[in-house]
Amino acid sequence: MTRRIALTFMALIVTLLVLAVVPLGLSMTQRERTSFRDTTEAADRTIAAAAEEHLSDHRSPASMRRLLEQAERAGDCAAVFDAAGRTVAATGCPGRTGEGDEEDEAADSWGDLAHQVLVHPKTATRERDDRLIAAAPIGDTTHPVGVAVLSRSAEGMNDRISAMWGRLALIGAGGLVAGVLLSVALARWVGRPLRAVDAAALRLGEGALDVRAPGGHGPQEVRRLASTFNTMAARMEALIHGHRAVVADVSHQLRTPLTALRLRLDLLAAGADDATAGEFAGAQEEIARLSRLVDGLLAVSRAENAVPRPVPVRVDEVVDDRVTAWEPVARERRVSLTGRCGAGLTAYLGAGDLEQVIDNLVANALDAVGAGAAVRVEGEATRERVLLRVVDDGPGMSAAARQAAFRRFGNPEASGSGLGLAIVHRLATANGGTVRLEDTAGGGLTVVLELPAPPSQGPPRGLRAGS
Repeated sequence: MTRRIALTFMALIVTLLVLAVVPLGLSMTQRERTSFRDTTEAADRTIAAAAEEHLSDHRSPASMRRLLEQAERAGDCAAVFDAAGRTVAATGCPGRTGEGDEEDEAADSWGDLAHQVLVHPKTATRERDDRLIAAAPIGDTTHPVGVAVLSRSAEGMNDRISAMWGRLALIGAGGLVAGVLLSVALARWVGRPLRAVDAAALRLGEGALDVRAPGGHGPQEVRRLASTFNTMAARMEALIHGHRAVVADVSHQLRTPLTALRLRLDLLAAGADDATAGEFAGAQEEIARLSRLVDGLLAVSRAENAVPRPVPVRVDEVVDDRVTAWEPVARERRVSLTGRCGAGLTAYLGAGDLEQVIDNLVANALDAVGAGAAVRVEGEATRERVLLRVVDDGPGMSAAARQAAFRRFGNPEASGSGLGLAIVHRLATANGGTVRLEDTAGGGLTVVLELPAPPSQGPPRGLRAGS
């Protein structure tokens, strides 16, 4: 964003400089050329006025010659022609003093211009060899008695124009440098607080509930954004801490009376007859079921209220560990339990969350399948995600049951508490992943989890099987 703001501001400054400096330079160049032409024509008309006194009034040519000498000292060259085109007086001139073709070409140019003015009596100008030649009629503009021609070098004018463009270029370069510095400062002024808010939002999403964005910097809108973010973060922190406190209180308040009730039933059952002892045993089973239900509800609440701080987790190691832990249960139920993951497969999620997910999925699968069935835990890496599948060949699940499976007690076909898939769903979504249910080819149910992978996660380097 900082780069885009700086580039946009620089492009705007360059456009403004081009639109302002270039037309100004062209206008000043045109003004300089016009001024040079006007002064040259004015000097030529002055010589023509002095020459008129000599050619028309037959006075002394002293005034005309004095003007010609002044023009020569100024670096100009001039000549006076009569009505027949003959040279009356002239100064030395680089364009007229030469040898051979150069002198003839210069004489022809002056003669042609003088003839043009005699035919069409009005001041005429021509540019030749970096010089401006002006010719003015002498005497009556209807019947001129001669022509005064003045040639002036344009080198001084060109030097002034070059110097003017140089000054404009320096002004433009200075404006561009100042604009670059201003644009970078503006971009940083706007971009730094936005980056700070972005970093704070990232840390908040990773579970740092006490993070706050620095305020008091940048434009008013950015400061207001930081203030709004901090208010949101504070309310979220208070809400989550409140939920955690409720979960802890409920856990304590429910577990204590359930434990006391179980102990009382044990004491009563010890001295009761067989019929009464059987009733006490049934009551103890209901209390055990109630305890498992409370544990499940607390697990779901913790999953909902937790904000995990993602860390790299070796999926292959966790799968091997959990398969090994559940192997005795599977062997007792005569179910084949295997795990197969790519070596080095790594996901990015909260510490301990993957273990809970696999435990719940394996427990559900073992409860659903019968003797002789198989349960497989498979993992692989894609471009940006880690896929984890728990596949069984049990009875499967109806479409209606799959739609409600991730809600608390949503699956009417569940043999247990109906909270296992709800816990899996909460943990997966809290870590930025997804979970879905699919039919296993040939019958059964497949649970597919998509978990975020670390930025460096690549494809699996191989496969290894776990018992």
